Amino acid sequence: MNHKELKELIDFLIERDISEFELERGDVKVKIKRGTAVQAAPVAQNAPAVVAAALVPPAPGSSASVPPPSPSSGDVSGEVLHIVKSPIVGTFYESPSPGAPALVSAGDNVNAGQVVCIIEAMKLMNEIECDMAGEIVKRLVNNNQPVEYGQPLFAIRPSR
Repeated sequence: MNHKELKELIDFLIERDISEFELERGDVKVKIKRGTAVQAAPVAQNAPAVVAAALVPPAPGSSASVPPPSPSSGDVSGEVLHIVKSPIVGTFYESPSPGAPALVSAGDNVNAGQVVCIIEAMKLMNEIECDMAGEIVKRLVNNNQPVEYGQPLFAIRPSR
């Protein structure tokens, strides 16, 4: 089963709201569970909300405004950032091996198709590529952290 087939299977399961699925094809066995008691670390839950606030500007003429981010948040107020999301469920790794430098860090410029992290799923190491060129503004998950399908991984300032 290749990456595309796995992604289509996950999309189908989400669309049909199927919480548990198991498939055995030859020597490949896939078991997917959604909505279990496993929770992502609090950093992952809070970080997307901060980025989402930067993505949705207030309506013209509206009195609502997005509060400015705290200096430690790393966001640039009013800036539209592209979010690289996890295409699969697994464990996030910032480097190809323990002790190796991170593939990308905040401030690095990346190209479309460049590997930005690795997600381990079912003992397979999947290289996750950036889908657009730009500058890494912030990594939104911690190293060795479990990630969900569609979970934001990186905020990128698109190249101009």
